[in-house]
Amino acid sequence: MTNATADRAAELRDKLADELVSAGHITSARVEAAFRAVPRHAFVPDGTPMEVAYNADESVAIKTDGRGVLVSSTSAAFLQARMIEQAGIQPGMNVLEYGSGGYNAALLAEIVGPDGRVVSVDIDQDVTDRASAALAATGYGNRVRVILADAERGVPDLGVFDAIIVTVGAWDIPPAWLEQLAEDGVLVVPLRMNGVTRSIAFHREAGHLVSDSAEVCGFVAMQGEGEHIDQIFRLPDTHGHHIDLQFDDGAPESPGLLDGVLASGRTEAWSGITIANGVSFADLHLWFVSFLPGFCRVAAEQGTDLAGERGTWFPFGVVRGDSFAYLAIRPAAEGAGFEFGARAYGSHGQEAATAMVEQIQAWDHSARSGPAPTIAFWPTGTAPRIPDRAAVLAKAHGLVTISWPAMS
Repeated sequence: MTNATADRAAELRDKLADELVSAGHITSARVEAAFRAVPRHAFVPDGTPMEVAYNADESVAIKTDGRGVLVSSTSAAFLQARMIEQAGIQPGMNVLEYGSGGYNAALLAEIVGPDGRVVSVDIDQDVTDRASAALAATGYGNRVRVILADAERGVPDLGVFDAIIVTVGAWDIPPAWLEQLAEDGVLVVPLRMNGVTRSIAFHREAGHLVSDSAEVCGFVAMQGEGEHIDQIFRLPDTHGHHIDLQFDDGAPESPGLLDGVLASGRTEAWSGITIANGVSFADLHLWFVSFLPGFCRVAAEQGTDLAGERGTWFPFGVVRGDSFAYLAIRPAAEGAGFEFGARAYGSHGQEAATAMVEQIQAWDHSARSGPAPTIAFWPTGTAPRIPDRAAVLAKAHGLVTISWPAMS
């Protein structure tokens, strides 16, 4: 690396740290110092432009499978910063990371210092080999231990950890993670809940896990024993293209009822609920997950009418028998912001649209202006104490509950 290149990298590193601090993604001096120290560009593929490597908001692809599906990436820097802050990493801590890329582990090593320990685990040998090489090349080879293993089984020979950070999308929380988490430790995991993912910082409380914070996020899905395969219904339109309805859980038992649904007329319903431009409504997504039976994610292939209407809808839907609806928006009557509603296809489309609109109105009435929901995980074998009106999602290793304080 030339002196000019090294200077440019240092300049971009400082710029990235400044941006993350200004945006509130970094809130502690120790995390800020780590971002200023670790050369992010050394952990992304050769040829990646410096400006791309140090972009705060974009992930960088590392590896795809034979179908072109992304299986490993360096996560967006803002999200790495938030997850490390969620975990409350301190000097001297023992930290376990599931999902290796090298860069995040190097950040952790900077924070825990010489008296701490960082172990990074991945199921893919290409990924662990690459991470090990990048860590060695940047001076972190002796400060991070990289292990090839399936996260579902943990690393039982390495004792317990003060923090476990999972950097792949997880559908469940396996017992191995709880067995290796210190009694007062923190687990940060991007948990998929009926198709919606949140990076959740959990602490132990009376035999179960309770959230301290939850951040909107998206991650490459976990592989191996912990992999969860969604059900996808492909709906052909009259142009030979498709709309996909993706179900994490609770898929309809008779998907054939939706055959030809896109050839039917479209109907709509509007909620009267508005929101200003630029204001997050991420908790509405969790509300749908919790209280809208038949909830699914929606993806529109290029060439479909729906793809041509981007900017007027969001990828959240609901199925009712032979019909489905999706979350739509239109300009608010007073000209500021937009109104939530639903558009639908099928002979019972009005019913599907109305079901979605009713939940938009319920969210606005019961949860919108209150505190964030609390998410808990109750491992199999515990006796769940489920709050009144909390949503309950069944997992292989336990139950997830989502509850809003205003409803308890």
